[in-house]
Amino acid sequence: MWARWRAIVCRILPVGLVCAWLAVLSSPAAAARVVVVLSNDSAPYQEVYQTIRGYLDSGPHETDRVYADGLSASALGDAQLVVTVGVRAAKSLAAQPVGNPVLAVLVPRAWYLENGRSELAGDGKRAVSAIYLDQPFQRQAQLIRLAFPEMTRVGVLLGTRQRKLLGELADALQTQGISLVYGLLSGEERQIAQLEAVLSEAEMLLAIPDPRVINRNTAQSLLLTSYRYRDPVLGYSRSLTRAGALLSLHSSPAQIGRQAAEWVRRVIETASSQLPESTYPAYFSVSINRRVAHSLGFVLPQENELEKRLGEEI
Repeated sequence: MWARWRAIVCRILPVGLVCAWLAVLSSPAAAARVVVVLSNDSAPYQEVYQTIRGYLDSGPHETDRVYADGLSASALGDAQLVVTVGVRAAKSLAAQPVGNPVLAVLVPRAWYLENGRSELAGDGKRAVSAIYLDQPFQRQAQLIRLAFPEMTRVGVLLGTRQRKLLGELADALQTQGISLVYGLLSGEERQIAQLEAVLSEAEMLLAIPDPRVINRNTAQSLLLTSYRYRDPVLGYSRSLTRAGALLSLHSSPAQIGRQAAEWVRRVIETASSQLPESTYPAYFSVSINRRVAHSLGFVLPQENELEKRLGEEI
């Protein structure tokens, strides 16, 4: 069939034009080079890279891995798209004098909107977008209502620089009939005192990715204090669930990598100069600490049931 059609074309078009036209039709999609910049060599970052590479390996595209430390403009070269994994990788890329389009993943939304986006854009020399580390407040509020039907007051502790999130969070909770109790932590205040003030009024603590409030030095104290007040914690990572949060709503590195790979393929295979708008993770999981649930007297549905019901409501 192809041979007969080719012969017909050859009879009605000049030979040179036929050759060029047939070459376009028969050639594979142009290969593209994608560079993935990792903040370090830890397992979560490697998992994002391996997932992206797995999705792109089935095509003609090349996927290279580099690290934030020692990143150079020559390593980025002719990449059609650069994916940075983590804040450190994004900052390292922002310091490079190159104009490659950038997709930043595993970055907190607050950091990206406050500083990251403008740093990466570099006075407009780069197209930038992001897939946030955070879950949308609406999704968190829906999970709270599904897991805790009687919950009416949820608390949150934020650094003062994140004050602008409060209105959005309060609105999301209000759609589920839940009121917000909050505390703002400045540099001079003791975290425990502020946390206890929130916990004394709230029935639950919602943990937000804010390094001023939750970091490797404060996480355990925050979880233990909440446990002492008998207030469950809704976290944002599986590691927080293991550490003592009653449950967490989170996206795994593999899920983030999958979404990033889908974006990358869409951009390079359509040769688009436009990146999708920055957004929250599309894929997510729920994890529950059953030991903490038993100690606090909560009976929760299975994780997969909550994920299914949450997906249906979104």
